[in-house]
Amino acid sequence: MKKIAIVYWSGTGNTEAMANAVLEGVQAAGAEGSLVTAAEFTPDALADFDAFAFGCPSMGVESLEEGEFEPMFQACEPALAGKKLALFGSYGWGDGEWMRNWEDQCRADGAELVCESVICNDAPDDEAAENCRRLGAALAG
Repeated sequence: MKKIAIVYWSGTGNTEAMANAVLEGVQAAGAEGSLVTAAEFTPDALADFDAFAFGCPSMGVESLEEGEFEPMFQACEPALAGKKLALFGSYGWGDGEWMRNWEDQCRADGAELVCESVICNDAPDDEAAENCRRLGAALAG
């Protein structure tokens, strides 16, 4: 059974709701999912999972959250080559530039993005939640 880590940071609960939908998709596809906050995840844990969903909202001028998420993700970057992952997050303004930049960063790190990233404006609606479940299923596949 594949083991999927769903690593996220959420300030308002929107990205956490997305993470829960990703977990539903992972489990529905028959894999084992673990929800882990950015503060709890370390690069050492990369060896314990088959694939990863990273979730972070857009902050400031369309950037990753700088206090917990970005330092954790930067610490993981040297070990992302060849890893299967997917990205998700919510935003309140802008056009998704933070996600496009993050995808480019992951590709430059050598990671394999297994599906289209999921973004939503504020709280996930039914369509965004379903897209998150599909993201989880893609990681499990």
